[in-house]
Amino acid sequence: MDLKSKIRVVPDFPKPGISFKDITTLLKDREAYVYTIDSLVAFCKDKGAELIVGPEARGFVLGAPVAYALKVGFVPVRKPGKLPAETVRYEYGLEYGSDVLEIHKDAIQPGQKVVVVDDLLATGGTALAAVKLVEKIGGIVTGVAFVIELSYLNGRKTLEGYDVYSVITYDD
Repeated sequence: MDLKSKIRVVPDFPKPGISFKDITTLLKDREAYVYTIDSLVAFCKDKGAELIVGPEARGFVLGAPVAYALKVGFVPVRKPGKLPAETVRYEYGLEYGSDVLEIHKDAIQPGQKVVVVDDLLATGGTALAAVKLVEKIGGIVTGVAFVIELSYLNGRKTLEGYDVYSVITYDD
């Protein structure tokens, strides 16, 4: 299936020079959405996932149906102050500044196999933060899966040592 034709490219968003890859057009297309979720499910099943972790917010839209299809649990990773119970946090650098993600301290049992699922691999900062949170509370990251990878931003290098999968790759 030609999934790239289902992605809307928005020029100069969120700032000039950026070509934003909008997955909402893929999500509303029944066949493309099902194909994408099935592709992610196959990868996660192969990685022995016992839990799926999804960073807010698109990781929820993709990770939850993957977890459901695999009949495993789903764990959200959120911005600070959004989770109600005790959390563990991870601060990571961005191009201009830093950001923080949190996970419930008791969300993952030590030794559980986890796959992180999100929409986009760019530089890999958010994905690495999610991976580090999982590891911090004892989970074993067996894979990291994305709908889109922007290979020219070298996110795989940031995630070196982890098994990375993307359904769609943009080389430029």
